[in-house]
Amino acid sequence: MSDADPVLELAPLGTPPWPTLDPFLFCVHHDDAYPAGNDQLGPAASLDGRDLGQDFAGKDGWRMYHGDVVPGFPQHPHRGFETVTLARRGYIDHSDSLGATARFGKGDAQWLTAGRGIVHSEMFPLLDGGNPNPVELFQIWLNLPQASKMAEPHFTMFWADTIPVVREGGAVVTVVAGAIGDVRPLAPPPQSWASRPESDVAIWSVVLAPGASWTLPAAQPDTNRTVYVFRGGGVSFGPRAVKNGHVVLLRPDVAVPVTAGDAGAELLVLQGRPIGEPVVQHGPFVMNSPQEIQQAFQDYRRTQFGGWPWPDNGPVHAREAGRFARHLDGRVEHASDQVATAAAAARSR
Repeated sequence: MSDADPVLELAPLGTPPWPTLDPFLFCVHHDDAYPAGNDQLGPAASLDGRDLGQDFAGKDGWRMYHGDVVPGFPQHPHRGFETVTLARRGYIDHSDSLGATARFGKGDAQWLTAGRGIVHSEMFPLLDGGNPNPVELFQIWLNLPQASKMAEPHFTMFWADTIPVVREGGAVVTVVAGAIGDVRPLAPPPQSWASRPESDVAIWSVVLAPGASWTLPAAQPDTNRTVYVFRGGGVSFGPRAVKNGHVVLLRPDVAVPVTAGDAGAELLVLQGRPIGEPVVQHGPFVMNSPQEIQQAFQDYRRTQFGGWPWPDNGPVHAREAGRFARHLDGRVEHASDQVATAAAAARSR
C-alpha cells in the first residue's frame, strides 16, 4: 500500500464494554488477578467490602461479577445473537437450560448460538488452592441475521490446540474466524453470520513481539474492521502511530502493515460485513423490532427457554473435571481427544 493513513477513526478504549460495529454487538475484556481458590472453588480471601451480586469495582485487582461464592455470571437468558468467548487464561464452567455443560480455558474458545433462546451460566472456578488463579477472557457478541434469529441453540468448542495459528516473524495470530491466506479457521456454528462466505467475518487475536511487524490482509471494501490495541506499548498502522488503550477503525480494502514498538503489543481484530438490518436490543435479547423484544420477554417468562436443570444458579464442575464439553445430543468430548484427532489428521495430510 502507499504511505496513506489507513486509520479512519481513533478513540480511547475507555470503560468496557468496548465499542463495536455491525455485525458485532458487544466486546468486553475480563482480566482478573484472582487469588488462590478455596474448597468451593471461590477466592480464598475476604469478600468484605464487595457488592456481591454486582461486584464490578475491581477491588484488589479482581471482581466477583454476579457471583457470590464463585466469580462469574450465574444463569441468564439470551436470544437473537451469538456469544464467542475466548478464554486466554484460567477456566470457565458453562451450564445451560438445555442440559449441555462444559469446562474450557487455557486458550480454548466457545461459540454459542443463542438463537430462539437459551439460559446459561459462565462461572470462573479457581482450581488452584495454593497459587493465584488469573482469569482473562474476551466475550464477543455477534449478531444473527433475521433469518437465523430463531435458530436452534447450538454451541461449538474450539480447543486451544486445534485453533489455527499464523506465525510470521515475531507475530503470533490466533485465527478464531476468518481465513488468513491458506490458513483456514475452524467451522463456526451452522446458523452463524460467520458461516456465510460473503460475511467476511474475522476474529483474530494478535501478539507482537517488540519491534515485530505483521501485515493485516485486505478485506472486502464494505467490511467494518475494528482493531483494539489493549496491551503493550502501542503499534503503528502504516505511518500512523497508535498508543496502547485505543480502538481503531481501519480502512478495510488495503493491506495494512502493523508494527509494534519496543514493548511489544497485543491486539484484537474484529471485522465483518454489516448485516444491515434493524437492531433492537433490550438487555440479553437482540431482535429486529420492539414487538419481537416483547415476544422474547413473554416467551422467556412462559418457558424459561427450557428451564434450569442444575442444582444452583451458578454451578461449577469438580476440581479434577478437566476440560470437556457435553453437548445437547449427549455427545461428550475432551480437550485431549480433540488434540489427538487434530494430530492424526495432520499426519494423514
